[in-house]
Amino acid sequence: MRDVLPVLGRWYAAGVPFGLATVVEVSRSAPRDPGAAMAVGPDEEVVGSVSGGCVEGAVFELAQEVAEGGEARLETFGYSDEDAFAVGLTCGGEITVLVRAVTPGRDPGFGAVVDSVAAGEPVTVATVTDGPAPRGAALAVWPDRTLGTLGASGLDVAVTADARGELALGATGLRHYGPEGQRREDAVSVFLQSFAPPPRMLVFGAIDYAAAVARIGDFLGYRVTVCDARPVFATPRRFPEGVEVVAQWPHRYLRGTDTDERTVICVLTHDPKFDVPLLTEALRRPAAYIGAMGSRRTHAERAERLAEAGLTESELSRLRSPVGLDLGARTPEEVAVSVAAEIVALRWGGSGAPLTATEVAVHPRRPS
Repeated sequence: MRDVLPVLGRWYAAGVPFGLATVVEVSRSAPRDPGAAMAVGPDEEVVGSVSGGCVEGAVFELAQEVAEGGEARLETFGYSDEDAFAVGLTCGGEITVLVRAVTPGRDPGFGAVVDSVAAGEPVTVATVTDGPAPRGAALAVWPDRTLGTLGASGLDVAVTADARGELALGATGLRHYGPEGQRREDAVSVFLQSFAPPPRMLVFGAIDYAAAVARIGDFLGYRVTVCDARPVFATPRRFPEGVEVVAQWPHRYLRGTDTDERTVICVLTHDPKFDVPLLTEALRRPAAYIGAMGSRRTHAERAERLAEAGLTESELSRLRSPVGLDLGARTPEEVAVSVAAEIVALRWGGSGAPLTATEVAVHPRRPS
């Protein structure tokens, strides 16, 4: 959804109705996560995807019908053994898709949501998918305000509280309530889609490898900062547009920077005077991934210095070094792919092995 919002924002600002299809539930080997979106706008223009191609034709027709004035629809698509040409998922999974029309009259908060996501402001969108409440009704929830309604004041209050909790976690998924927001009831299903600010990638060491890592980090949706103590190397012209470049001692910069459980830290300096104080700071704070470049000999010497600096075995075990997966990478771009592959594998619990050597589902259930 985040990727298609700029286009949807333009349609919305122009007052053009469009059909918005959102994946609200998946099972087994589904190709996309909840929150994946596809929209059909003016002149049959299509943006986004809900299944990677399996059911897009059927969803296109549904979105057209709904955009032309139809009621919101909830449809489930799965695999059919009886008819190989039937609409369905060839991967064997199942997805449930909510298709609704979006206009300023139907969804007064949509434009504000688009603006907030563009500005990096956290917001959750709650949408009724099933039950006695109006299907497709939407409520936008920010940490300090709301816009829209799900059709009942009690339901709005309960969903607002849950939406703020999910927003703090960056979580997306279905919740169930009674008609007036009663807990432990499941008459009304509401899809909560959180738009937390993009996670951060902090790259230390403004070398040629850093430019490649920064580029792939930006591609993966991270907000990337490159930091180096040497101003001659820490110059914006050496890095992709949109990447923040900071000339400061790495450990001092990190000490004054907030990190969380989604933050990625890549240490590419492989110089003890930078690495040891920087990693001492990094390994004692929240982060999803902390990787450091260097040979196995460099890693062993670095680990010894970190232990002498007082880091525990538990803290040292968080360090991914040498950084990246074993791809035989040589060039900066290949090394960046190796690093990105390790980050993605760690994020989703992947093994890093070739799929031909595994027997697990290609699209396994995502960890919570």
